[in-house]
Amino acid sequence: MYDYAIMNGNVYINGSWQITNLYVKDEIIALISEEHLSATHVIDAKGLEVLPGIIDPHVHFELKVGTMKSVDDFYHGSVAAAYGGVTSIIDFLDPVSNADELEKAYKQRMALAKKSVVDYRLHACLKSPNGDLEQFIKKMKELDLHTLKVFTTYSDSSRRTNDEDIIKLLKLANEYDFLLLIHVENDGLIHVKNDYTYEDLPLSRPSQSEETEALKLAGYVRDYGGRLYMVHLSSGNTIATLKEHYIDVLNKSFYVESCPQYFTFTNDSYQREDGYLYTMAPPLRGFASRKLLFEHQDYIDTIGTDHCAFNVADKKDRMLHEIPLGVGSIEHSFAIMRHHLGDIVIDKMTKNVANLHYLSQKGELKVGNDADLVLFKKEPKSVILDQHGKADYSLYIGQSSSGQVISTMVRGNFIIQDRAYLGGKGKWIKGRASK
Repeated sequence: MYDYAIMNGNVYINGSWQITNLYVKDEIIALISEEHLSATHVIDAKGLEVLPGIIDPHVHFELKVGTMKSVDDFYHGSVAAAYGGVTSIIDFLDPVSNADELEKAYKQRMALAKKSVVDYRLHACLKSPNGDLEQFIKKMKELDLHTLKVFTTYSDSSRRTNDEDIIKLLKLANEYDFLLLIHVENDGLIHVKNDYTYEDLPLSRPSQSEETEALKLAGYVRDYGGRLYMVHLSSGNTIATLKEHYIDVLNKSFYVESCPQYFTFTNDSYQREDGYLYTMAPPLRGFASRKLLFEHQDYIDTIGTDHCAFNVADKKDRMLHEIPLGVGSIEHSFAIMRHHLGDIVIDKMTKNVANLHYLSQKGELKVGNDADLVLFKKEPKSVILDQHGKADYSLYIGQSSSGQVISTMVRGNFIIQDRAYLGGKGKWIKGRASK
């Protein structure tokens, strides 16, 4: 007897669609078959799509930004995630500088992450390294952490990692099999003056900052090896130039993540009266840049959200240097990106994420994998009407959507069913060898 039978759905399997039945037992996918078999719970999914659970590789819950903190904690943020079909998230440890500080940061973040109702992993995070990098990587791997984030900017807050150490980390990645995530902006081209307002955000962090730094890093990957993952690509110019000059490493050892906000909005938003609500880093780019993102979508490996939500009052009536940079996207990311890119985005938000980020038993609907799945009602002319996170605004309300998540299952348990929240308890996703 199976625990669940998901019957008559249009199931996404290996990049194609099949009307079939999916059976769940003991938290895993036990069978995918057209047979009609007995189950404790039978769900008629006729007229619905059955998708792998969405995986968000880039979230910031309970993140301290100066004197503020992002409003979604792991509980409320993960509930919003589940409403959007997200069944797994990857957040970040607070950045540390050496191996001695890593375990404390890990324990602190794990204590917070246990509130999540969806499954979770964490990226290690390094700032201004001052210890033995090889010892740091060894300690990271002991903690079942296989991904490490560094910054090429934020020297003003002592978070920048210099080029020499980035090269060392790429060489270590060859030996220790980890993925190096990098926030890619040229520190020397970023300027935030005290009299800048939110309208000056694109000027303070120009597109050239991202483009020049990405080209340099791609050159390092070509010369030294390793596996590098560029987070939150904002500029279509960047991906177009990478394709032109580094096609030999692009999507092979230099991977690219982008986010819904960069496909949805442009820097015209900063001319709005409420333009402060669109503040993020990197900032929104121009129309021509966004057009290039669409034209080069095949060269973008994954979609994350960089979810870092704040309330209106956190951003309003402040100078630029006082505004916490970040927006909330996790609940609406899949519906928005499906609208923009169609079915091609499914693998970018499931299979590709699992493969790149060492997630075991995630990312595909296949026998033996965790029963993480989404029942989705495709409605091409729909718009987004609501949200479930703690922030008091969303950029996506009123935006065109591809449909709506009806139910979300995490390891064989419905967290959302028929748009109602049922509760849930996420768990740590064990790592595995890279693919």
